Amino acid sequence: MSKPRIRCAIYTRKSSDEGLDQNFNSLDAQREASAAYIASQRHEGWVASKTRYDDGGISGGTLDRPALQRLLADIDAGQVRMVVVYKIDRLTRSLADFAKLVERLDAAGCSFVSVTQAFNTASSMGRLTLNVLLSFAQFEREVTAERIRDKIAASKKKGLWMGGVPPLGYDPHPDPKTRGLVVNASEAETVRAIFRLYDDLGCLNRVMRRANAAGLRSKLHRFKTGRVQGGNPFSRGQIYALLRNPIYVGKIRHKTKIWDGQHEVIIEAALWERLQEKLQAASVRPRGRKTAAQRPIAGGMASLTGKLRDEAGDRLTPTHTTRHGRQIRYYVSNRLISGGKDPSGWRLPAPALEQAVADVIAQHLRQLGRDHRFCKEPDLLRGDAIQASVHRLAGRLSAGTPDELSKLLATGRIEKTCMVLTLQAEGLAEALGIQPDEIDPAALSIEAPFALRRRGVEGQIVVGDREPQPDRTLLRALSRAHAWVADLRDGKPLSEIATATRHSESYIRTRAQLAFLSPSIQRAILQGRQPTDLTLEKIVRNPVPNNWETQDRLYGFDRARSHP
Repeated sequence: MSKPRIRCAIYTRKSSDEGLDQNFNSLDAQREASAAYIASQRHEGWVASKTRYDDGGISGGTLDRPALQRLLADIDAGQVRMVVVYKIDRLTRSLADFAKLVERLDAAGCSFVSVTQAFNTASSMGRLTLNVLLSFAQFEREVTAERIRDKIAASKKKGLWMGGVPPLGYDPHPDPKTRGLVVNASEAETVRAIFRLYDDLGCLNRVMRRANAAGLRSKLHRFKTGRVQGGNPFSRGQIYALLRNPIYVGKIRHKTKIWDGQHEVIIEAALWERLQEKLQAASVRPRGRKTAAQRPIAGGMASLTGKLRDEAGDRLTPTHTTRHGRQIRYYVSNRLISGGKDPSGWRLPAPALEQAVADVIAQHLRQLGRDHRFCKEPDLLRGDAIQASVHRLAGRLSAGTPDELSKLLATGRIEKTCMVLTLQAEGLAEALGIQPDEIDPAALSIEAPFALRRRGVEGQIVVGDREPQPDRTLLRALSRAHAWVADLRDGKPLSEIATATRHSESYIRTRAQLAFLSPSIQRAILQGRQPTDLTLEKIVRNPVPNNWETQDRLYGFDRARSHP
């Protein structure tokens, strides 16, 4: 009786791409040895697959390898029953990854064999020996990585360029054995132009617009694989990074340290120092007096950095703009910064969002303190002291303490109708003087109602059970509408009103309609109890109906029922 056929796949890998262009390389040698081993097991029914699974120039520290992923897909499809490799570390050098691979192979009824080490994962002893060998392979990989990092640090200390994509203005030394940079004349002029622009303008956004208008472009780099990178208009972040890169004054940066380099300078030291002072001054420049809405959590610190995501899962990133000499901070969906315009992206006023999050956490803590639900196990001896500490912490949050808010909040997600927050047990315990394991896990999760009133790309925040604040834009428009209607009733022509107010007649005509809103709607606007999505733009977009019930339906008062 003949043995059942066992289809064997040969997997080969090499960490570097050195020598792969030779007629007979390391991958060929591994495959030849594995094929010979399969041939020796022909009596067991082993048959070599004709499909090649070769990963050249890819580290064994990751499973994200094209050939390995194709092999795993074929294994899942039942096309392979035995994987043959030259050595165990050709498949993986990570013990954790090896455990995942063995589990996946077992689920598909597939085994794993090493030619030079003669172990089979079908037996428990084989698995034990493989785990021991892989532990040493992983240790070897980690020691090698440490050695490489130390070599890079020592080389940079000597001022050598250690490879990678060279910065704009430089090219790698033509001699591949020389670790250095040579000046690219045309790119160096681009670098000097950007430094001169910032020296003259002192504003990154203006430099970006001027540089792109002049046709200046980022470095165009072609990799050995044929992939092309760069050659695009400059972004604000790219210009900032270029201006802060000490390589242009003959320095080499390694993490937090800067060493003297061996390459030629492009920018004079005096210009470099002057621009660094300007950049530093721009980053800490005071932006005028803060309004009441900004005072609670001010100080310029974005206390929610890295904490919140929008409904699409995109991180909310702090940014700012300058209006009339004042800095105005926002949290915006990261795709608006990296990808341009997106109607689904969020742009939230930072002080209001920070205060809203702080108030939600404070309200949550006060409720837990009142109900004695803060600790997993009630403590009669310390209950009153803990309750008092909770209330003091809630008070500090409401008063505005950015450091406290940053320590307490772990993560958060903001959706159209709710805000979901998770607190840090360690930060909360430290603020209250207790141990983290004493806190009830349920106390770390918060869900609160959330609403966002859109006005262009910006939004007004309504969170928790608080009523919305009066809309100043609506109030101002309502006041002007009554004044303009009174002038019209007195016989003043519309053209004279438009000339006196420096507005067009259509502008006066559309906004004067607000005076004909029902008394209950106007009262709600004055008290700030209108629906959260009611804006001036929504009212003036179409003619205001004469029927008050129709107005209620059109502007959302029949749903909210928030006016008397």
